[in-house]
Parts: sequence; structure tokens; C-alpha cells
Amino acid sequence: MTETNDQIQTGAVPAASDIPAAAEGQQEQRRGGGGGGGRGDAKGDRRGGGGRGRDNRRGQERDSEWQERVVQIRRVSKTVKGGKKMSFRAIVVVGNERGQVGVGVGKAGDVIGAVRKGVADGKKHLVKVPLTRTSSIPTLSNGRDGAASVLIRPAAPGTGVIAGGSIRTVLELAGIKNVLAKRLGSKTPLNNARAAMQALEGLRTHKETAKERGISLEQIYS
Repeated sequence: MTETNDQIQTGAVPAASDIPAAAEGQQEQRRGGGGGGGRGDAKGDRRGGGGRGRDNRRGQERDSEWQERVVQIRRVSKTVKGGKKMSFRAIVVVGNERGQVGVGVGKAGDVIGAVRKGVADGKKHLVKVPLTRTSSIPTLSNGRDGAASVLIRPAAPGTGVIAGGSIRTVLELAGIKNVLAKRLGSKTPLNNARAAMQALEGLRTHKETAKERGISLEQIYS
């Protein structure tokens, strides 16, 4: 049994705290070779520290390419022997605004843990979206998940993202800037987000369609 008494809406994902490097002590030796060894160790430590710094910067650059938005956070409960076990469920949309987007769900005893699990789950289920020169989609597409149905239609430049709810979040993080979307059926955010993902996953460019049919690209437009 699931309770949905408390619902939290937020748009920022808390970042993990940086782990400070451990300090290492150096001992001086009065006997021969001690001073040179100390200088060598210090140089090695400086080189090693610089390498770790570069790795950290590369990791931060890779993480900065992705954007996360929390669609919904709910407190849920599971009936177990002896009572109820309370936890949080987070629905997170992850995308790089360049044609890759994913929807993830995370459950944990605290909100931060649920969001982190949702981000990790979203990156495991990424979908590649073909974008046109006008940051739109090539053709009309339909998606369905459960009782939710989503219709996505390409739009002219300057139209913007005409959509609502979790569908709008999915389209924006995918990098689509001109599109028309309509939600049909259920209003559940998770089902709508997954239906939008299914619609985007089914998109094909005209070149790919012509190749699958074994015809020329001119015959597609004729």
C-alpha cells in the first residue's frame, strides 16, 4: 500500500560534497640520502596531486554536461511485518540538451538519496533523439505507457515548447525548442514522462526511413 500524503516539488539536485585529500607527514633523516629522498617524495606528491586534480576537473566537466530536474518527490510507505516502512520516491529527468535524455526513478529513506538514485537510473536509460536544424523533431510521433498517451508534433521556428507537466521537462532537456505536445489520458507524471520517452525513441529521420525502405530520399518528399 502506498501513501501520497506529502508531495515536494523542486528543481535542483544537491551536489555531492568534495572529499578532501589526506595530508601526509614527512620525517627527516639525519643519515646520508635522507634529504634527497624527502625532496623526491615531495615532487612525487606534487605530481600525484596534480594528476588527481586533473581527473577531478575532467569528472566535473563530464557531470556539467548533464542537467537534472526533479519532476516529483513523494513520501511513500510499504506495509511490512510490524508496521509501515516510510521512504521517498523521486522522479528525475536527465539530459544534455543535445539530443540525449532519460527518465529515472529512485527510492531511499531520505530525499537526497532518492534523487541520487533517480539520476543514476536516468543515465542508464538514455534515449537518442534526432534533432533538425531548427531544434525540432523530424516527424509526428505517438507514445503510450500504461493509461497515458502522448502526441508530439514538429513545429515551425519560433514556436517554442508547447507542452506541460513532465512532458515539457523531457522535451526541454532533450534540446527540443520548437514542438507541440498534447497529453491524452492519464495525468500521472511518471507515465506521461515515460510515454514521451517512448515517442522520442520511435523517431526516425527521413534519411533513415528511406534507407529502411530501400528507396531514395527524393521519393520520401515526393
